[in-house]
Amino acid sequence: MKLHFYLLFTFFISFSLHAQITDKEDLEKYKGFFDFYYDGSEDKIYLEVKDLNEPFLYTHFLTTGVGSNDVGLDRGQLGDGVIVEFRKAGNKLLLVQPNQKYRALTDNLQEKKSVEEAFSFSVLYGFEIKEKKVNTYIIDLTPFLLQDAHGVSQKISRGKHGNFSLDKTRSALSLERTEAFPENVEFEALLTFSGEAKSSTLREVLPDRSSLSVLQHHSFVKLPDDNYQKRIFDPRSGAIPIAYYDYAAPVHEPILKRFAIRHRLEKKDPGAAVSEPVEPIVYYLDPGTPEPVRSALLDGARWWNEAFENIGYKNAFQVKILPKDADPLDVRYNVIQWVHRSTRGWSYGASVVDPRTGEIIKGHVSLGSLRIRQDFLIAQALINKPFEENDENHEKMLEMALARIRQLSAHEVGHTLGFAHNFAASVNARASVMDYPHPQFRLKDGKIDMTEAYDTGIGEWDKVTVKYSYADVPENISERAFLNKVISEATANGLQFITDSDARASGGAHVNAHLWDNGKSAVEELEDVLEVRKVAIQNFSEDNIRTNEPFSVLEDVFVPLYFLHRYQTEAAVKLIGGLDYNYAVKGGEEDTFQVLEKRLQKEALEEVLHTLSAEVLAIPKEKLDLFPPRAYRYARSRESFQSNTGVAFDALGAAATASEFTLSLLLHPERAARLVQQNAIYPDQPGLREVLEKLVSGTIQKTKKDEYLQKVQNSINFNVLQHLMALAVNDNSIPQVKAETNKVINDLEAWLERNPNVIHQQMLLEIENFRRDPAAYKVQPIAPKIPDGSPIGSIMCEG
Repeated sequence: MKLHFYLLFTFFISFSLHAQITDKEDLEKYKGFFDFYYDGSEDKIYLEVKDLNEPFLYTHFLTTGVGSNDVGLDRGQLGDGVIVEFRKAGNKLLLVQPNQKYRALTDNLQEKKSVEEAFSFSVLYGFEIKEKKVNTYIIDLTPFLLQDAHGVSQKISRGKHGNFSLDKTRSALSLERTEAFPENVEFEALLTFSGEAKSSTLREVLPDRSSLSVLQHHSFVKLPDDNYQKRIFDPRSGAIPIAYYDYAAPVHEPILKRFAIRHRLEKKDPGAAVSEPVEPIVYYLDPGTPEPVRSALLDGARWWNEAFENIGYKNAFQVKILPKDADPLDVRYNVIQWVHRSTRGWSYGASVVDPRTGEIIKGHVSLGSLRIRQDFLIAQALINKPFEENDENHEKMLEMALARIRQLSAHEVGHTLGFAHNFAASVNARASVMDYPHPQFRLKDGKIDMTEAYDTGIGEWDKVTVKYSYADVPENISERAFLNKVISEATANGLQFITDSDARASGGAHVNAHLWDNGKSAVEELEDVLEVRKVAIQNFSEDNIRTNEPFSVLEDVFVPLYFLHRYQTEAAVKLIGGLDYNYAVKGGEEDTFQVLEKRLQKEALEEVLHTLSAEVLAIPKEKLDLFPPRAYRYARSRESFQSNTGVAFDALGAAATASEFTLSLLLHPERAARLVQQNAIYPDQPGLREVLEKLVSGTIQKTKKDEYLQKVQNSINFNVLQHLMALAVNDNSIPQVKAETNKVINDLEAWLERNPNVIHQQMLLEIENFRRDPAAYKVQPIAPKIPDGSPIGSIMCEG
C-alpha cells in the first residue's frame, strides 16, 4: 500500500512540474506555424508539436558573419534546406530527416515503404517530452537552437584558421529575430566559440583572438502545396537541377530523375498572351546598401523583368527595398544582401529549395561590398593621369565600377532564379549576364576607351533560359517538344551553353567557354588587351593616385594593370589542344565535338608566347622610380607584388610571376596529353613536341640586345626550364608526355652546351640536378606568388 501511494505521489509531483511549463504567467507566447513559448527566467524556448509525422522544411542561416572571405562565414549565409518531421519514440520526440534521395513515387504504399526501409534516414535531434496536452507535446527546443548547426567550428578548422569549440556558458537565445508567422517560425541564438585563431586571416577580423561570436538563425517552414508543376531538366538549358532516384519508375525509364529548380509562376489569365502573375517574383534589396550602389543594384536586378515580359508575363519580376519591419532571413522574402568583409571575395546567389520538387522557396543573394572598389581600382590604373589637376576627378572610375555592380546584381539574382553560369556567352556579343565579364577596353585614336567596359541589360541567352524554365507550355504540344524547340531555336541562333567544369583553367579545353574574357576570338582579344596594357603602362604616372597618398598605393594600383592580360591569356591557352563541344543529346541539332583547326591552334600558341616575352613583361625602366620601398604601415599584402629583393620593388620578379602564370596553364599535363592524342589521330594537327620546341625557341633560345630586357628574359627562361622538367616527372603526365618532354630537354641541353654563357651554365647545372633524381623534382618557387586574381581586381589593405 505504501509503495502504491509513493508511486502515485511521484507521478503527481512529476505531472505538476511538467504542467508548470505552459501554466507559467511570465511566459511569452508566440502563435504561428508552430506555437512556442519563451521563458525569460531560464532563457528557454518551449515548442508545441501538434502534428507528428508531418513533413516541413528546416533551414539555418548565419545572421552575422565573421568578416573574411577566406574563412567563408558571411552575414546572411544559407545553410542546408532539408525536409524534417517529428516522430514520437517513447518519452521523446525525434526530429527526423527522411531520405529524399531515394524515393518511390507511387500509390502503392508497400512499395513506398520498401524503399524507405532500404535506405537510412537521419535523426537530427532527440527531445524529451516535457508536457502533453491532449494531442500536443511540449519540448524544450533550446539545446537544438544552441548547437553549431551551421558548422562554424568545422569550417574554421578545415580552413586551418584555428581550433574553436562551442562555449555554451557564453551562448544564449536571441529574441530580436525570433518570430512566429502562419507559415513559418523563426528562431535565433547567439553562439560563442572559444579557442585560438591560428591564421592571420582570422586574427585580423576578431576583436579577441580567443573568442568568436555569431548569431545563428533557424527556420521551420510550411512546405508548399502540391500545385507546383515540375519542369524537365535538360543539360543544354542552363537550368540548375535537383536529382533523386525514383524506384517506382518503369524499367524502360531512367531511375534517376532530374528537374530544373525555379520559382512558382502562374498567369492570372492562362489563356491570355500577356498576363500578370498570380503571385509575382519579388526580390528585396538590403536597405543598408548605400547610394549610388543601391540604385545600381536595383537597376541591374530589374533587368530580368525583360525576359519574363518576353514569355508573356507582365510585372512578374519585381525588385523593391526591403521594408523596415521585414527580416531578410524570413523565408517569405527573396533578398539581395550587401555583405562586408575585410578582404575582397566572391558574391553568390543561393536558394532555399523544396527538395521534393525543385521549387525555389527563397532566393538569397550576397554581394561583397568591396567588389565595387576593385573595379574602381582597375579604372584608376587605366585612365591617363586622372588626378593630375583634381583629386576629386573620379566620375569615370565610379561610372565603370557602377556598371559592373549592375551586371553583378543581375548575375547573382540569376543564380537564385535557377540559372547556371554560361561561360560560352562572351563569344556571342555578351549573350548572358551569367558569364563572368572582364571589362572591355578599346583603343580609339591611341587613347583607352572604357565607355563599353560592361554591357547593360540581359542577353539573348538569358531570354532563352528564362523561357525554358518559366514559360507556359502551350496546350497543343508536349512539354518535351516545347522545351526542345526552345533549345533548337537557341542553337540555330548560334547560342551555346557551357558551364563551370568545362570553363575552368588548368587543363581546360573548351575553345569558347572562359572566365573573365571577351570577344569572339580569344586570340584577337589577347592581342588587343596586350596593346591596351602597353598604352596604359606608358601613361602610368604618379597622377594615378591622389595628392598625399604614399607611392606604395601607386604600386598597388599598378597591380591590376600589369596583370591585365592574365585572364585573356588563360582563354587563349585553352585553344591549344582545344575542343569545341556541346552537351549534346540524341535528336538535338547541336554538334557533339570537334578538334580546333590547326591554324587557330598555331595562332593561339604564337600569341601566348608573346606573354613570355621580355618586351611585353618588362616594366619600362623609367616607371620603376614610381615604386620605392613600402611606406610605414603600408606593408605588402597578398594583393601586392611580392619580392625576391627584400624591401625593393622586384622588377625581374614581376616578369617571372607573369610568366609563371602562363606556363602553369600551357604545360598542364592534361593539355599535354591532348596534344599527344590529337597529333596521333590527326597528324596535321600540332603535337606536344611542336609546342614545346616553339616554346623553347621563343624564349630560352632568343637573345636581347638590351641588358635589362635580357635579364628579364632570363627570369622567364628559368621558369620555362623548371616547368619543362616538372612536366617530365609529373605523376599525372602520361608516358608519351614524359617521353616527348624529356626529348626536348635533351635537345635543349645540347643547345646550351653549344652556346655557353653564365646563364646557360646555370641552366645546365639545373638539368644535371634534375637528372640525378627526376622522381624527386618539383617546381621551385623562384617566381614570387601572383597577387590574388578572381574576382578580378585588387583592393589595398593596410599592413
